Amino acid sequence: MKHNILRLIGIALALFIAGCDISQNEKLPYLGRKEINGPDTIYHTIADFKFVDQDSSFVTKETFEDQVYVADFFFTSCPTICPIMKTQMLRVYEQYKDNDQVGILSHSIDPKHDTVAVLREFAESLGVESNKWRFVTGDKEEIYKIGQTSYMVSAVEDPSEPGGFIHSGAFILVDKNRRIRGIYDGTKEDQVNRLMADLDILLKEYE
Repeated sequence: MKHNILRLIGIALALFIAGCDISQNEKLPYLGRKEINGPDTIYHTIADFKFVDQDSSFVTKETFEDQVYVADFFFTSCPTICPIMKTQMLRVYEQYKDNDQVGILSHSIDPKHDTVAVLREFAESLGVESNKWRFVTGDKEEIYKIGQTSYMVSAVEDPSEPGGFIHSGAFILVDKNRRIRGIYDGTKEDQVNRLMADLDILLKEYE
C-alpha cells in the first residue's frame, strides 16, 4: 500500500516538474491522461462530485462554474504537514480573495472527525470566507477515490503514521473546464509562489 502511495506521489511530482518551465510559452500544460479522438484531444478532467461544506451547503462542479480553483486534501487534526499547507494556502486566499474567478477547495480525508461543525470552526479560525474557500466533508471512499483518480494524489488511513493518515501535500490547479494545469508542493513557499504565478497565466487565457 505504501509503495503504491509513493508511486502516485512520484507521478504527481513528475507531472509538476514537467510543467515547470512554462514562463517562455506563457501557457500552462494539461496534466494527466489524454486521448486522441480523430482531430480532437480529450484531456483528463476532474470527475463529478458532491460534498458538503462548512456552511452545510452542497459543493459540486457547478459550484466552481466559470472559476479556476486550487484543490488540496487535509484533515483538521493533522499534526504534520497540514498546518504548513494551510499557512501557504492562506497566501493564495489573500492574493485572490477579491477575484471572483478564483476559488479554493479543501477536502477532509477524515470525515468521521471533520464534521460540518468542525470544518466551520476551522474555517473561522483561519478567518476566511466560505464563498471563496470551501472545506468539504463527505463519504470517505468517495473523497479518497476522487483524490486518486481525478486529482492524482493519495490519501489513506495508516495507524502507524502521525495523525493516522498518509496523504499528499499537493496543491492542484484546475481550470474552468475541470482540467489539471499544475501540481505543486503546498509545503514549500517557492512552489506556492510558482502556483500563484501560474494562476495569473491561467487567468489570462480567459481574458
